[in-house]
Amino acid sequence: MAETRPLRRLAAILVADIVGYSRRMEADEAGTLVALKQWREEILGPLVGEHAGRIVKVMGDGVLIEFTSAVNAVACAQAIQAQTAEANATAAEENRNLLRVGINLGDIVEEGSDIYGDGVNIASRLEALAPPAGICIAASVHDAVFGKIAMAAEDLGECQLKNIARPVRAYVLRYGAPAEPRSPQPLPLPDKPSIAVLAFDNLSGDPEQEYFADGIVEEIITALSRIKWLFVIARNSSFVYKGRMVDVKQVGRELGVRYVLQGSVRKSGSRVRITGQLIDAATGIQIWADRFEGALEDIFDLQDQVTMRVVGAIFPKLEEAEIARVKSKPTESLDAYQCYMRGMAAFYQMSEESNQSAFTHFYRAIELDSNFASAYGMAARSYAQRKAFGWRSIDAWEMAETERLARRAAALGKDDATALTAAGVALAYVIGDLDSGDAMITRALSLNPNFASAWLFSGWVKVWLGEPVAAIDHVSRAMRLSPQDPNMFNMQAATAAAHFLAGRHEEALVMAVAAVENQPNYALANSILAASAAHCERPAIARAAVARLRVQEPGLRISRITDLFPVRSSGDLAKLAEGLSKAGLPG
Repeated sequence: MAETRPLRRLAAILVADIVGYSRRMEADEAGTLVALKQWREEILGPLVGEHAGRIVKVMGDGVLIEFTSAVNAVACAQAIQAQTAEANATAAEENRNLLRVGINLGDIVEEGSDIYGDGVNIASRLEALAPPAGICIAASVHDAVFGKIAMAAEDLGECQLKNIARPVRAYVLRYGAPAEPRSPQPLPLPDKPSIAVLAFDNLSGDPEQEYFADGIVEEIITALSRIKWLFVIARNSSFVYKGRMVDVKQVGRELGVRYVLQGSVRKSGSRVRITGQLIDAATGIQIWADRFEGALEDIFDLQDQVTMRVVGAIFPKLEEAEIARVKSKPTESLDAYQCYMRGMAAFYQMSEESNQSAFTHFYRAIELDSNFASAYGMAARSYAQRKAFGWRSIDAWEMAETERLARRAAALGKDDATALTAAGVALAYVIGDLDSGDAMITRALSLNPNFASAWLFSGWVKVWLGEPVAAIDHVSRAMRLSPQDPNMFNMQAATAAAHFLAGRHEEALVMAVAAVENQPNYALANSILAASAAHCERPAIARAAVARLRVQEPGLRISRITDLFPVRSSGDLAKLAEGLSKAGLPG
């Protein structure tokens, strides 16, 4: 008779324990049991059910719970701690329940109604690391819920857990602790002056002018980013605060910067007024504020004035060469510039309809200025975006057009980091010219070392070139430059791909799960999720990923996998093909 293999799967495991339970039992056994039963019935049970969890077993003062989602597990733990704290506020001291909670996302083995394995063991060890009224989570959980749940996480670094061979990186979340109150841990400041430029308020009274105000800020960010001894947060993260009342000190903590630039734009007829104020995020003190006015055709000069005042406030003296590098004029045509800004606004919406709208605006910008490098580059990148999401297949004409646009962008934009990055990723991903794409993006990073998108796409190209260590390093730089990025799923997907090709399938699976949770329809993320899940013997996860992949890319086959994932190495291709084949993708 064939041996039955144990059922393995990925799950989010929560282990909770009551602090001081033995001492309370010695003092008042009956009262402690009543208080514990009441807590389970009134708080624990309802909240676990509300968050789609399953109580696997109760062990005296402890409980083991499983969830199919890391987000649900952390949200449930937060709710349990919050409601327990509320109940404690009115309870007698001897009847107060103080919990430690550990959460891990990992492999478990199912046997009947019970579960066991490293996934459970690590959660149990993390619970012991948690402070009273705190939650300790593994890095796998932290990555999966990042950007989805409000939480203040304290990084404990790599922890050596009892009877666990490999160190586990852990984070502590604190909720309702009666002592040791701590404010949210800020991101560490870089080793050079750092700044975030928030979206400027549009005071024009016309919602259609939002793109214009955003474009001005984007150009200021780009100009600041060219200064090599300044650390500049990416537009995608600083724009997360758009339309919100913000506390500059909080922004400084969340983005890990010393300075914050705020402002407004008013466009009226042929006139433009820009106001700006630079604030020290550590103290909240305004360093300078000013107003800049001029004709619409002077918009590039006004942007340069704002940029130079910011730089002058941070660096009293600048070399002439650095000043010249900061000044920019992407096009001589204001009409072309406005079309380009409309295209960028549409591109960032990331839908099939907005992608088509972006094409229209970028091509119109090229018609108005045939030397507009960034417009060519972003038109080429729009084809790459279309392909990555599977909105439409790229036919032979579109392949040729992508290459034409990218080559033209690179020829015109030798000193334009945006044009070079967009051209580079289009050539690498759509055309498969990895060497040219890598060279262009490397050039972009030499021009603008603060360009988060360039670091991200450099990471992807390094994945396809078979350099996973470099890929992880480059993507981690992108994450630090844009820690609140709505496109974090792409960074997670690139990191997952690098881990997969390096043979670290469990790490790849964790990051791929996070990427797909953030963006379920991203074909690249689903391909890595399917392959890594198959290699980790998680057939249900693998099959689900392939099902989504076939909806996005109906014609995708193992024999055509390089259409989606243009890896150079035959060995890397074989790894990917093996995983996707095991996951159920047709040959």
